[in-house]
Amino acid sequence: MRLLNASGCFDALTAPEVARTLDAYITKTVTPLPREGNAPVRIAETEVGMLNAIGLANPGVDAFLAEHLPRLAAHELPLWVSVGGFSVADYVHVASRLAERDEIETFELNLSCPNVDEVPGNVGEVVAAVRAVTDKPLYAKLSAAVADLAATARAAEAAGADGLSLVNTVKGLALDERTLKPVLARGAGGLSGPALRPVALAAVHTCFRETRLPILGMGGVATGRHVLELLAAGASDVAVGTALFSDPGAVTRIRSELGAELAALGFANPDNAVGAAHAPAETTLDPRSRLTAPKSLHTGLKLSG
Repeated sequence: MRLLNASGCFDALTAPEVARTLDAYITKTVTPLPREGNAPVRIAETEVGMLNAIGLANPGVDAFLAEHLPRLAAHELPLWVSVGGFSVADYVHVASRLAERDEIETFELNLSCPNVDEVPGNVGEVVAAVRAVTDKPLYAKLSAAVADLAATARAAEAAGADGLSLVNTVKGLALDERTLKPVLARGAGGLSGPALRPVALAAVHTCFRETRLPILGMGGVATGRHVLELLAAGASDVAVGTALFSDPGAVTRIRSELGAELAALGFANPDNAVGAAHAPAETTLDPRSRLTAPKSLHTGLKLSG
C-alpha cells in the first residue's frame, strides 16, 4: 500500500518537504499546449468540502519536458504523470512525447475533469490509443458521475488499463451569501473533501467487484481511518488530496493513524485489509481470517514520516 497525492492538490516543486512524505508523486495534468485555465475565482470553500474550477492550467508538454520533469526527477520519488486532453489525439500526443522517459513510472489518464467543456467520452478508445504508444502502466482516472461506472471501468480494463484512479471530483455549486450569485467565475466546479468520501467508497467498492484492476482510491481522505476504509472497499493504494491544502503534514499524520487503526483490528499490514468489505458476512475480524490482496501491485508501507 502506497500513499500518493491526488493530482493538482500541491506542487512538489514549491513544496518539496510535502513531496518527501509520499510514496509516489502525481503531477498536475499535462496537456499538449499550455493552458491558463479558467478565469478566477477558481477555488471556493463550502461547509462540506472545496470547490475548484482550475481548468487544467499547466505549461504544456514541451515545457513540462524541458523544465519541470528534470526538477521533479531530482526528488527521487516514483513519478506518475497525469495526462489530459480534449481529443484522443491529445492524449496520444502527450503520452508518446513522455513514453521514453525513464523518470516516469506511470501515466494517469485524466478522463473525468469536470472543469473543462470537452473531455473525451469514450474511455476505452482513449485507453487503447495510449496503450498503443507506451508500455508504461496506465491508470484511468474516472468520475463516479458517469451513467454506468461499472461498465466504464470494464471498458478501461478491456482496452488495456493497468489500474483505476477513483474518484475525480463531482460537480457542485456554491452561492455567495450576499449576492446569491455563483462564487466561482465558471459557475459550477469540482467538489472534493469530506462530501466526496462516501461517493469514493461506493465507486471503489463497485470497481473492485467488477474488474481485476488495482485501484488508487481517493476522495475526502483526511485520517488513517479513511485510508483503511478505502482499502477495505478495494483500493490497493490511496491518495490524499484536499486535506493537503489545510494540513501540509497530513500524510505523515495519516500514516501514524493508519498504523494504529490496523493494529486495533489485528491487521499485520495494510495490504491484508484490501477488500475486507467484500468478505463473507460471517467472516470475523481476527488475525486468523485476514484477507490477502490478489490485485496488489505495490510496495510495502513506508512507516517513517
